[in-house]
Amino acid sequence: MTPSKPKIIGLTGGIACGKSHLSAALREHGAAVIDADAISRALTAKNGPALPLIRARFGDAVFEGNTLNRQKLGALIFADAQARDTLNRIMHPLIFKEIDAQIAAHADQIAVVVDLPLLYETGFDTRCAEVWAAFVDEEEQTKRLMQRGLSAQEARQRIKSQMPAAEKAARADHVIDTSGTHEASKAAVIRLYEAFIRRYSFE
Repeated sequence: MTPSKPKIIGLTGGIACGKSHLSAALREHGAAVIDADAISRALTAKNGPALPLIRARFGDAVFEGNTLNRQKLGALIFADAQARDTLNRIMHPLIFKEIDAQIAAHADQIAVVVDLPLLYETGFDTRCAEVWAAFVDEEEQTKRLMQRGLSAQEARQRIKSQMPAAEKAARADHVIDTSGTHEASKAAVIRLYEAFIRRYSFE
């Protein structure tokens, strides 16, 4: 593991496993949180630096004028593993460059939380002092995605496009089960964070 200052806590989990809720709870508690999804959205917002690269690979079909049509791009990449890999090759170098910049900006902190869905898939776990995984079972993932408006088939497609949530949980240092109330999972992740800070505060 690469030593780092600050110490990096990797926060990951499968789609609809409650990771964003945990990330928000940590941020509200005062933790320094770097959100890879937010970075990705900024890179693909209007005039974002990723847009010319995406247009060059995927063409005008995933754009409305100069604006990325996220729904069309999402439908494409979740249905086609090769297209998904192509998009990842475009986005990951840009995302990790910004993550590194934000980690450097928090050099005075004991810890920084990096909220990263594809943490294991990208090998970022090797940079983490600990990895925490949000977890619910696949049935609950499917239910939550359908509540967001996806069909059962679309929900299963998105779940199957990722490393299984159970595998992420098995590899993590700590697992936060988010199948209960928001209050319970919030309290659990804050307890983990406070214990981590106590452990490393005298280094």
